[in-house]
Amino acid sequence: MKFLSFLWVLICFNSIAQDRMSLIFAGDIMGHGSQIEAAHYSANNTYNYENVFSEIKTTLSRPDFAIANLEVTLAGPPYSGYPQFSSPDKLAEACKKSGIDILVTANNHSCDRGGKGIKRTIEVLDKLDIPHNGTYKNDKDRQLRNLLILRKKNIRIGLLNYTYGTNGLKAPRPTSVNYIDTNQMLLDIEQSKKEELDGLIAVVHWGKEYETQPNKYQKKITKFLFRHGVNIIIGGHPHVIQRSEFNKDKNQLVAYSLGNFVSNQASTNTDGGMMLEILLEKIDGELKIKDAFYHLIWVHKPTRKGQKIFEVLPCSKFPLANIITNENYLFKMKSFIKNAREIMKDNINVPEVNHVFIDQ
Repeated sequence: MKFLSFLWVLICFNSIAQDRMSLIFAGDIMGHGSQIEAAHYSANNTYNYENVFSEIKTTLSRPDFAIANLEVTLAGPPYSGYPQFSSPDKLAEACKKSGIDILVTANNHSCDRGGKGIKRTIEVLDKLDIPHNGTYKNDKDRQLRNLLILRKKNIRIGLLNYTYGTNGLKAPRPTSVNYIDTNQMLLDIEQSKKEELDGLIAVVHWGKEYETQPNKYQKKITKFLFRHGVNIIIGGHPHVIQRSEFNKDKNQLVAYSLGNFVSNQASTNTDGGMMLEILLEKIDGELKIKDAFYHLIWVHKPTRKGQKIFEVLPCSKFPLANIITNENYLFKMKSFIKNAREIMKDNINVPEVNHVFIDQ
């Protein structure tokens, strides 16, 4: 009898354990001119970005889904950085190889290369088999892709993506970009309810650049989304970290800004960012945010063998003495970490990841 009771407990535990999903969100993937130059190999006129993500590949690959904001177009040559981005296709290919599963594309640079840029970005991501949403080739495309559903066994999570604007450029018909329009967002949320989802995520491009505190507009949209059924809100655009808040009682989480994932920006607080990891658990048919924590990352830009490179480093491995040998870079990384932790002191129930948890 005791054996049967133990077996029943074991079966129940395994059933619960199966209904879990882990997510990790990364910030803005930029493509400044110096990043394009660093990825270029003149000997054979090719591009390679794989070294950019090699030091965080393990972290990105561990969760069930890794999601990031692709803040460039893949519009083809001529390649260019700011103010109108077009990066080589190899950037997206490196994202996939590094463990990034999904790229959202609604941001203020979505229309940098017009309708052709929107279409080609979508086509490249489709060719690489990278799920995406936020920008669309036409109305039918939006109808099919607008709600991206993440599935793992008995868990189904919806993901929507919006931007505050596109730098004054408009997507020419029939292409389109998802804007932060509360009427349209409400329609999308209501439409998502037909899919019998366990939860809903909104990735939102908003806020004021370089401000480390969320503004009234961000807070207003957050309240609106939570009120209408969104569980998790992931923000980007300020290019600096802003705080995260996890309300356990209401099962709601907002990360106002993840900052940059990779860029050539170097002013205070812009040379790094954070990745937000979230653990979800479904018990008795109800999905709960079980835990959330953040990883600080910093962009190292050394010159090796006569060529400048970009590499995203996890600050949890600090001081990374074997990688960062330049005292000036060490000082910059220390400054970023200090400032980031000061900003994140205002977090609610979202701590920085610790080494023990990484190793488990």
